[in-house]
Amino acid sequence: MFLGIEIGGTKLQLGVGLGDGSDFVALERRDVDIARGGQGIREQIREVGRKLVADHQVQRAAYGFGGPIFGSRGIVQTSHQVAGWDDFPLSQWTETELGVPTKLGNDCDVAALAEANFGAGRGARSVFYVTVGTGIGGGLVFDRQIHGTDRPASAEIGHLRPGLDCVTSKQTIESQAAGPGIALATQGRLEALRIAGDATRDFQDLRERCHGDFLCLTTKSIGEAAVAGNLLAREQYRKATQVLGWGIAQLITLVAPELVVVGGGVSLVGEEVFFAPLRTALQQYVFPPLRNAYRLVPAELGETVVVHGALALARGN
Repeated sequence: MFLGIEIGGTKLQLGVGLGDGSDFVALERRDVDIARGGQGIREQIREVGRKLVADHQVQRAAYGFGGPIFGSRGIVQTSHQVAGWDDFPLSQWTETELGVPTKLGNDCDVAALAEANFGAGRGARSVFYVTVGTGIGGGLVFDRQIHGTDRPASAEIGHLRPGLDCVTSKQTIESQAAGPGIALATQGRLEALRIAGDATRDFQDLRERCHGDFLCLTTKSIGEAAVAGNLLAREQYRKATQVLGWGIAQLITLVAPELVVVGGGVSLVGEEVFFAPLRTALQQYVFPPLRNAYRLVPAELGETVVVHGALALARGN
């Protein structure tokens, strides 16, 4: 048996299984208390992990960590959500505390590994995975192996800068196409319409969804409005998917994966609102000889994808 651990900005998940995509033997979830930082998360891992290792005779463990890592050295570079992770030797700490050999992976990389082996990418030799939620991450898998594990970062599509005028590290695809970026752009659009006195039915619909306070309008509410046919909301999704499609097209042009798998909460609005405009943007921006040489599909494995990927990493070849 193996232990897979996901460390995110809001949740901690620990799963025990065979690492072959089969059902978990055990799965534990804990909320992350940001105020307690990395130390608080490590205390949770120590408490829950020791019991899982003892109860299920775990042989090896692996992580999917939500942030940049030095994977081959087992060291976390930092976390952008939770303090207390800078240059932390997580593999070594785990081996000491849980008593099992431990590997360290980035959460998007191991999610890509899971989708490539057990999910939407089954049967494809090369898979590029993108998750679109509160941020945008990517992972690249060739022949069932994560690409770039010996590098400080790899396949970070969310951090591409869409245009020569994007001169700072904050002007990224993620800033425009992730959930917070969609919400911010929609809020700005609504405020401009309010000032102009252009109160259309779609404007009124979105205003009612946030009770008149545009700053309280969430990506979830915008997505629900878009699915219901709100044209203002759909336009914001079209703009976001255009930026994201440009980014994915650059990756396809450079690496030519057979399959692109997209998951994450923002994508859950479905084909008409998200995937159809994303396909249009991809076809517009990709290198023409590759237009018919890839497939774009939704992810399959849901919210436990990182745990499945961590288990696969622990299992190894």
